[in-house]
Amino acid sequence: MTNKLSFDIPDYKKIRVIIDTDAACEADDPFAISHALMCRKLIVKGITAEHFVEEGSVQKSLAEVNTILDAMDITDVKSYIGQTKPFSEYEKEELSPAAKFIIEEANRKDDHPLFVLCIGATTNLAYALKAEPSIAEKMTVISIIGHNYSDPLPWREFNAHNDIDAINYILESGVEFWQVPSDVYGSMLVSLAELESKVLPYGKIGHHLFTQMVEYNMTERAAWTQGESWALGDSPAVGIAMYPRCGKYVEREAKLFNHDELTSYGEKIPGRKIRVYESVDSHFILEDFFAKLKLNFSK
Repeated sequence: MTNKLSFDIPDYKKIRVIIDTDAACEADDPFAISHALMCRKLIVKGITAEHFVEEGSVQKSLAEVNTILDAMDITDVKSYIGQTKPFSEYEKEELSPAAKFIIEEANRKDDHPLFVLCIGATTNLAYALKAEPSIAEKMTVISIIGHNYSDPLPWREFNAHNDIDAINYILESGVEFWQVPSDVYGSMLVSLAELESKVLPYGKIGHHLFTQMVEYNMTERAAWTQGESWALGDSPAVGIAMYPRCGKYVEREAKLFNHDELTSYGEKIPGRKIRVYESVDSHFILEDFFAKLKLNFSK
């Protein structure tokens, strides 16, 4: 992709980014991935594929990542297949190319700070941290995960539930951790008509983003949606990487996740503080995505 934006930003303001994604799981990951790839501030170093609840899910995620890269005509960003087994089976599986890449990039000598955007389960990152704990001090993690800490829990939070042991290990690792809980990522509402108007017309990637959304919306897996709307719930990770103050946040003592059906919170981790977002500016994030898609892929 030749980035057609007529502006750049100073090099010292740019950051390195790894996107860790279960890209084939739901329809919102591809929107966040394509958004990140169009951002001047984000130097996307690689995209790592995560597992989800289906057989062969890591391979499906990798295929979707490659479809996005092809649709955007991007050849200088590599994709990496991730772990097939959950973190509880760490001793039974070799380190994946995804986990090895995270370690390699964290250890790279580079003045640009490293951010890992976790927009699915966190297994790959947990494997990497377990294999080389010293990398915890070399990155910031932005994770779309968990519920908020005050309201009654509405449902099982998907990303946390897919690997409770992984996210708990990451929380205990000491890595700089910014959490975007479900009530916040659920605020990224769009309508399908809006996507048809603002996404579909713009290139091979716009066509892919819209069609995979409407096709997924017709499946039983999308039974939880309301029909004509969607929450682009992974996109806050991109917006926060662009501008960390695009939402309100608090520093709070981290809690471990319980192994239960509601992914509730359990014991506090003494002395362990994390950043928890209480809101994000959905207008800023969505309009930036729509504008960059139009500017880059208008005919």
